[in-house]
Formats: sequence, C-alpha cells, structure tokens
Amino acid sequence: MRESHPKEVAAQRSGDKKVRTVLGDIDPRELGKTDVHEHLLMRSPLLRGEELDDREKSTQEAVELRQTGIEALVELTTIGLGRDPRGVADIATQSGLHIVLATGIHREAHYPPEHWVRRTAPEELAELFIRDITEGCEGADYSGPREQPARIRAGIIKAGAGYWSISPLERRVFEAAGEAHRRTDAPVACHLELGTAAWEVLEALEAAGVAPDRIMLAHVDRNPDPGLHAELAAAGAYLGYDGMARFKYWPDSVLLDCLLRVASQGGADRLLLGGDVARSTAFRSYGGLPGMAYSGRRRHRAAGDRRPLATRPGADNPTRPSPAST
Repeated sequence: MRESHPKEVAAQRSGDKKVRTVLGDIDPRELGKTDVHEHLLMRSPLLRGEELDDREKSTQEAVELRQTGIEALVELTTIGLGRDPRGVADIATQSGLHIVLATGIHREAHYPPEHWVRRTAPEELAELFIRDITEGCEGADYSGPREQPARIRAGIIKAGAGYWSISPLERRVFEAAGEAHRRTDAPVACHLELGTAAWEVLEALEAAGVAPDRIMLAHVDRNPDPGLHAELAAAGAYLGYDGMARFKYWPDSVLLDCLLRVASQGGADRLLLGGDVARSTAFRSYGGLPGMAYSGRRRHRAAGDRRPLATRPGADNPTRPSPAST
C-alpha cells in the first residue's frame, strides 16, 4: 500500500472532525438523534420486486421519520445497487434530515456473475471509494469504475460478509475499504449476515488497517447474544441494532433487553440504533408496513421507561466513527 497523500489526512492531523453529509460537512454536534442504517433509494437482484426507486415516495418516508424526532440518518446503499446520490441529496433538502451517504461494495451475493465489481482489483476499488469521499459520487449509480463524479460526497464506507463466510471478493473489498479508510479516515460499516462472523470480520478489517473503534457491525442484533455483544463492544467495535419489527424472529423486547444487558456490562457508548427497512413492501409511502418511522417511535417508547440509557444509542455515538473533513 502506498503512503497517504498529505491532503487526504490533513483534516485528521488538524483534529477538526466533521461529519460528511450529502449537503456538506457539518459539526458532529449538529447531527442530533441518528438512525444509523437505512436505504432510501436502492435495487438489488436479491430483492426483486422490492425496489426503492421513487424519489417522491422515499422523500415522504424520510419526512415521516423526521417527524418522530430523528434528525439524521446513514444511507447505506452501496455502489452497484441503485445508489442515487443526487436523489438522496434531494431527499435531505426536502425532509430536513442530515444524511450520510455510503460508498463501498455489499456482500458478494448482491452482484451477478457478470458484474464489473467481480473483475476489479482492490487497488482500483480503493481509488473509487476515495474519490467518492474526497471528490464526489457519480450522479446515479456506477456501471463501471470510471464515470464522472458529482460533487455529492460519501461519508462512510460499507462492506459485507456472507453467512459464516467471507468470500475472496469480500476480502478484496475489505482490503480496499482499509486503504480508503487509511487515506480518508472515513469509518467502515460492515453487513453481518444474520449477525454471524463478527469476530472474523473485525479481524479481517483490522488486518486491512481499520481499528475496531472505526467499525460499525451492522445487524449484530440478528444474533441477540448480550455476552458476545459486550465482548465486541469491549474490543472497541460499534454495534448496529437495526432489526426491530422483525417479529417472525422475536419481539422487539428481546432486542431491547439485549441492548440493556450490553449497556449494563459497559457497552452503552458502543450501541447504535437503526431501522434497515430496505424494502418497498415495508415503506408506508409505497403502500407497505411498518415504515421507517417505526424505529423512531420505538426508540421513544423505550426512552419512556429507561430514559438515562435509551436516549443515548444512536444520538451521540455516530459522531465518533465519523469521517474527517478532507
């Protein structure tokens, strides 16, 4: 790996941390209550018929989330899956939400055999991620790694792993994410399939140059094991609790109890809340249920009984694994 360019790390050295949103850099204290995992505009071969491709409807969904008291969200749609930087910027303007956009590549299963991502070297992926963060993203979605950027910049890098597996492609993405993180200080979020392979993902990302305290493990609550979560938090990782309203697995009370037990074991400052609704059949604005606002309302209900703790997750914490201004 080559040495970092001085301009890419200047903000890190200055200590002047900023959160990079689609409408510009802001002070972390401006974020407010944050939903750390959502998708506003997205499509994937794995979710045919569930496309989020209507800007007007997705804007209405974001407005309803904002009305619950949520002030910011992290939009974790990756390259190649219908990511729409200009559309997300429009939604931010109309909804009043601070929105952080992702760069990166999801787990391998989302990309068909012929997709260009599968043929791209980690060095080239890293350059693409860095350009998304420092210069700007393509106006719609990439069909290849050399399209002209817009001035809407990403603020977080996303990777993904499979069910108890990390494929060669996913490891190349980890390598690219590590290089991009090292040169921009942007944090890394990683999809855990059903909450599996958390330690393996941490180890692989750390080997790529990403410290645990710059990593959010998304979907860790799909395996609601408070002992495991407390150990991950003690190692420095941030834990993404984004599985509420999935009653076919368990009631929300299971996740809330898990969260509280992790907090009681010293992990309160590592807990992050999100919704990850991600399907048109679950967006109220598209005619589905329960909607993105569900997680915002659920947080307020939890806060009613457990205010000293429940108001903390997802409010202050995202300012810690946030990108430096570049």
